[in-house]
Amino acid sequence: MAGEPQDDCLFCKIVAGQIPATIVRETDTTVAFRDINPQAPTHVLVIPKAHHKDAAALATAAPQLAADVLRETQAVADDEGLDSYRTTFNTGAGAGQTVWHAHAHVLGGRGLEWPPG
Repeated sequence: MAGEPQDDCLFCKIVAGQIPATIVRETDTTVAFRDINPQAPTHVLVIPKAHHKDAAALATAAPQLAADVLRETQAVADDEGLDSYRTTFNTGAGAGQTVWHAHAHVLGGRGLEWPPG
């Protein structure tokens, strides 16, 4: 069920403290932690504590929570001293989503070319 922790979800386990992560920020509704496979000098994931399978599902079911995630991407960038950065939501396997829990990538600390990928 949307919003409920999933036993087989890596990010739900991080939220619950069952799997360690390098947490850089936490609010009542979100957690931000360093990606274990960074694609840039700064690569932080911002996730909602509530489980939603992807960004589209999150925005539909909990628009305020989606706004919380997006607001935290800016806070992460500020904390990391980034004056420019990229925020990415991968939605679906074809876009590179590998964990089925909505999350934003905050990437910075190097030039990011366009188009990505």
